Amino acid sequence: MSEPRDLLRIEELSVTFPLYGGRIEAVRKASMRLLPGRVTALVGQSGSGKSVIGRTILGIQPKTAEVSGRILFDDPAAPAGHVTDLRALPRDGRAIRKLRGARIGMIFQEPMTSFSPVHTIGNQIDEALRIHSILSPAERREKVLDMLALVGFPAPKQVIGMYPFELSGGMRQRAMIAMALICDPALLIADEPTTALDVTIQAQILRLLRDLQERLGMAMLLVTHDLGVVANVADEVVVMYQGEVMEAGTTDDIFRRPSHPYLRALMNAVPRFDMAREERLAPLVPVATDTRRLMSACRVAAPVAGANPVLLSVRGLTKTFTPRTGRGLFGPRAEPMRAVDDVSFDIRRGETLGLVGESGSGKTTVGKMVVRAITPDAGQVLLAGEDVLAARGADLDRLRQRVQMVFQDPVSSLSPHMTVGSILTEPLEIHHRGDRAARHEAALALIRSVGLMERDLIRYPHSFSGGQRQRIGIARALALGPELIVCDEATSALDVSVQAQVLNLLRDLQRDLGLTYLFVSHNLAVVNYMADRIAVMQSGRIVEIAPREVLMRTPAHPYTRALLAAVPHADPDHPLDFTRVGEGRSSKHWPAAFRPEPGAAMTAVDLGDGHRVLARADADMSELMP
Repeated sequence: MSEPRDLLRIEELSVTFPLYGGRIEAVRKASMRLLPGRVTALVGQSGSGKSVIGRTILGIQPKTAEVSGRILFDDPAAPAGHVTDLRALPRDGRAIRKLRGARIGMIFQEPMTSFSPVHTIGNQIDEALRIHSILSPAERREKVLDMLALVGFPAPKQVIGMYPFELSGGMRQRAMIAMALICDPALLIADEPTTALDVTIQAQILRLLRDLQERLGMAMLLVTHDLGVVANVADEVVVMYQGEVMEAGTTDDIFRRPSHPYLRALMNAVPRFDMAREERLAPLVPVATDTRRLMSACRVAAPVAGANPVLLSVRGLTKTFTPRTGRGLFGPRAEPMRAVDDVSFDIRRGETLGLVGESGSGKTTVGKMVVRAITPDAGQVLLAGEDVLAARGADLDRLRQRVQMVFQDPVSSLSPHMTVGSILTEPLEIHHRGDRAARHEAALALIRSVGLMERDLIRYPHSFSGGQRQRIGIARALALGPELIVCDEATSALDVSVQAQVLNLLRDLQRDLGLTYLFVSHNLAVVNYMADRIAVMQSGRIVEIAPREVLMRTPAHPYTRALLAAVPHADPDHPLDFTRVGEGRSSKHWPAAFRPEPGAAMTAVDLGDGHRVLARADADMSELMP
């Protein structure tokens, strides 16, 4: 049997960007191929050049880019033997525009910035048909409705008239997929299509992409840094590092027989569920930290051996929001939405509590209420016995110094107009800590404690990588010598190697400084690496809380089991069971003991060993045991 012809062949592709005083080679003589009807994953760290290749195929790279090499596209719809060199086509010419969006579709990483905010979803999907087809308006509308149904919208006629901001992140990504596939392309380029999604939505999108790819018979180039996604979706893998192709082969060869040191190092940087508690991740570039000067410069007390009392006690936190929709003068008032519903937990000093759940579960709202960024409707937050919510004046200032937060997006949380040195000394100035010399000494200690250099103090945030910016955010959180740090999705935007740097840094700082963490995340593998205990939130309530080993080994609540089943493992021997994806998210699939019903009281049932699960008060204990 003869081997199929390449749908796309990239030969010696180089992409260079001019820079003051020099040039940056984003891609260097990269060669690869894509076969018809197959999924090829392009993997590597941020900055490896993988997204540049995806955009260069379509001719949408920046105008300043200098491109050489060949990109040969053998379109099945073209006459036999007619192969087009995409790189040779004028980037704004008629020939490339006929292919772009019609024969080659693309899904972008962030659909919110890719959609027009002032046009409806239906109008934007229909635009591709207006450009690339001769269908009538009625035929186009029918095809848009069919495509929206195909990508999983239960009510396409409603969605067609909605705007992007009215859809959730997962729904926007489905709409983006519909727009990319509406013209039946031969090749789909998916650039980090699931990076910003939680695990269950990610699993649904992966299943959708795989099903559509097989049903439509198209090829797919999947650009990602997530090896778990690659192991579950890809047929072939191309590994890139600093613009060069390091290794290529089938998914089985790449995961079972990796030969290049970079690929093996990339795999060692991925958190695994079978890791021992003392085992550390191995980032490609380890970060050398120095916390000795930090203790004196920022008044950080050394951890006390053996002392492990409760530091944070949260009782009955409740928060309700009223949506903006429907609050106009002539519209019905929207029903209030309870984001957090009677949440209670304790965190002991020096411990990490992982708070996990899907987007919208209320976990970030809980973190913001702990630091008093949001005021709860009811409940109590005690820090070492002191009431955080009742504090005022000097007492509030003192409590704010003891609790700090590391935010999800370091770009928006660091002022672009301030140097790193000013960012680190600002908290000290606000709380009148020391004189100018003492604050400069503290900044030096802080920057070294997170593995950066003294010269970095005079630089601005935009000149750092994503991982370095997150380390600066951690250093700022340490400036006032806090006892508790709330980490809100602190690594969700980072690739696996940089994520490993930040996670190891957080663990080292906890060991050396005795820090206590509330670690908010949707990534269960990361929480498993960081946490001592894990609390699972769903629809504003904690449905299960247990020590890490207990929860990972014997989860009791069906929602917890559904979350664990949706995590993609970077191991072909543990594939995702796509048939189970999403079945545990809705309470209608749960056993009666866990299903909330009108008039049935729900309570946190103690299963022993610190393991509690939310269930009906009248449930038989045997029904609750995992």
